Amino acid sequence: MPTLTTSISDEIRRANATFEANFERGDAAAVAGLYTPNGVLLPTGMEPIEGPAGIQAFWQGAMEMGIKRVKLHTREVEQLTDTAIELGNYTLYGPQDTQLDQGKYVVVWKEQEGQWKLHQDIWNTSQPAPAQ
Repeated sequence: MPTLTTSISDEIRRANATFEANFERGDAAAVAGLYTPNGVLLPTGMEPIEGPAGIQAFWQGAMEMGIKRVKLHTREVEQLTDTAIELGNYTLYGPQDTQLDQGKYVVVWKEQEGQWKLHQDIWNTSQPAPAQ
């Protein structure tokens, strides 16, 4: 929970740093634990992925595909009582820190028991679509 010395933006940046560290360790269960129990992923080109097991399986699959590291950059946060909306940019890295993708995201965060958790998470690439 934000205090007089921390802001909601600080809390979300801290949660994002935990997401990045868990991802880099290859710990999909810890990544999934950062979401609310009824959290939803809205990945490009896929149906929504709901709940802890689905979220964990998605992130485990991303790790197995060769994504080794995620970098999240918060651009803006707007707080509405126990909900916050974050706009940001991401970069995905593979082996030897090769950049695989970059794009933007919106996350709806919910405060639960004094902690901010990802609730709804949508992103898409900023890279051009492959030529047809």
